[in-house]
Amino acid sequence: MHIQWYPGHMTKTRRMMEENISLVDIVMELVDARIPYSSKNPDMDTLARNKKRIILLNKCDLADEKATDIWQAYFEARGFCVIRINALKGSGMGEVTEAARGLMKEKIEKLKARGRINVPIRSMVVGIPNVGKSTFINKYVGKATAKTGDKPGVTRGKQWIKLKKDFELLDTPGILWPKFEDQQVGLKLAFTGAINDDILDAETLGAAFINHMVARDADCLRRRYQVDFDTIDEPHEILRRIAEARGFKLKGGEPDMERAAKILLDEFRGGKLGRLTLELPEDIAEQNE
Repeated sequence: MHIQWYPGHMTKTRRMMEENISLVDIVMELVDARIPYSSKNPDMDTLARNKKRIILLNKCDLADEKATDIWQAYFEARGFCVIRINALKGSGMGEVTEAARGLMKEKIEKLKARGRINVPIRSMVVGIPNVGKSTFINKYVGKATAKTGDKPGVTRGKQWIKLKKDFELLDTPGILWPKFEDQQVGLKLAFTGAINDDILDAETLGAAFINHMVARDADCLRRRYQVDFDTIDEPHEILRRIAEARGFKLKGGEPDMERAAKILLDEFRGGKLGRLTLELPEDIAEQNE
């Protein structure tokens, strides 16, 4: 299954980021804790190379906790400040401001020594579509300022948000990158809903997700759907058994594979399959060898 999605507005977003990056001190990037590598935009390492960086591991309540420990250590070893958050519930928000002030402490003290009294910290908030960026901003600010939605691509333009006298956020639309060099990255983005579902074939994507989970944690599928299968069984056959177990049928009695696939992906995204992380640093290292 070949996945590529880069709507025209994302080109405009990248251009806008390039034009405004000089206005900020810190770049905060939200990534999905279930796919921290695949949901981190590689273009940001170039775009924000001279800025302080904070990685916000969002949706950490849906990810495996031990795997999140590993990913936090991975990013910290590469010089990032890392904070775990649950944007929906608001956990971890206090740490974000504290971390930003810590990163800027030296610069602020120097400016104050030169007579600058009010020195605002300016941060750009970035992230791929549907990673929870607008939800994070709304919870962080404390009121519904940024638009939210359960489909990728809701935020369409930049907006400055003032938090206190000394803190300002620049919200930006969700952005992917023009080409997925590794199609596994594209698949994982599709699994989590970062790719517009309307351009994907649900049954094929559901089978691809089953194929991934059979290799990583087959028992979570067996437990959730009460189906029996062997790891060498074809993913479409396992999807068929899930459809039958749930009683999803088309006219004529054939299993409704599309409905089963949509339910499967919805339940993964909602955490009903358990706390799952779809990749680890060691997987990435193997893929890049």
